[in-house]
Amino acid sequence: MNKILSILLLSCMSLLFVNCTSDDNGGYVNNVQAGSEVYDLRNVNFEYKNNGYQIYRAFDYALAEQDVILIYRQAEVSNGTVYWEPIPKTFYLEDGNELDFTFDFSRNDITIYAGGTFNLTGSDYIRNQTFRVVVIPAAQGRSISPVNTQDYNEVIKYYNINDKNIINL
Repeated sequence: MNKILSILLLSCMSLLFVNCTSDDNGGYVNNVQAGSEVYDLRNVNFEYKNNGYQIYRAFDYALAEQDVILIYRQAEVSNGTVYWEPIPKTFYLEDGNELDFTFDFSRNDITIYAGGTFNLTGSDYIRNQTFRVVVIPAAQGRSISPVNTQDYNEVIKYYNINDKNIINL
């Protein structure tokens, strides 16, 4: 009986060490992730920081090094159907100006940027925007390349992501 208990205890301890890694500050980060996540940023406003407009959000947990982030901007809602545009995206406006949405991400956070060839202060382009953030875990074991990332619905289908219970970020 003691042998079985010892083996069981050893197995549990080895799982703990395999699924955790040390971060640069000497703490431990849990690398176990259930699967793909979908987050919403609903009706958000860009803030002017560091000479530009941006939205910053931190994740509740650190992503794995190889995880991929895709971000989509809600383009419109028509007859109850929501249409999502991938970013980065450049819009060529009727008045000849350009509007850009871009983003970057790390293991801990995302930042979405808005910029253009005109002053965005007071513009509707930086107010009440809705974005959808899709986290594709490295553990999925699939390459992102065969997926048309321009199509939100194709990404959701390919990675078998449940986008019905979306977390507000």
